[in-house]
Amino acid sequence: MVTQLLEKERIRTTLAKAKTLQRYADKVITLGKQGTREAWSEARGIVRTDRELHKLFTQVALRYRERPGGFTRLVRAGWRERDAAPVAFVELVDRPGELRPANPPVQRPNPLSVQAWIQQQLGQPAREPSPLLPPSVQQYLREENRIQQGRAQPVAR
Repeated sequence: MVTQLLEKERIRTTLAKAKTLQRYADKVITLGKQGTREAWSEARGIVRTDRELHKLFTQVALRYRERPGGFTRLVRAGWRERDAAPVAFVELVDRPGELRPANPPVQRPNPLSVQAWIQQQLGQPAREPSPLLPPSVQQYLREENRIQQGRAQPVAR
């Protein structure tokens, strides 16, 4: 089914199969992004046709090179008429004609300036650290303020 998903980029199947397919498809696309010989041979065991394998390592890998994960979307589509089995669509995100547009990428803060990022999100200006804090903590907080303002400079110690 991964081969059909890569070929059509959206397929309709039962919910149980769709959830399993989503796991395999995300794994195969991650292999396509790696682009190594080992990744090619591992993906070859899952993708059945050479045409779709080539598409995986060229078009799909380029499309998702900036995306860290979540390459597929599962959209529930009601129940099948014959046996009332739950049905869902599995589709690749960030493609023309998708059922629902993808969420914008999340901007991750610099781990060294979490306090500065929070202040920026709240719209608060950077402030001087309290003189009651130890000197090493004061120095760290001043460094955080410099990072937030975009003028990070090495601190002489």
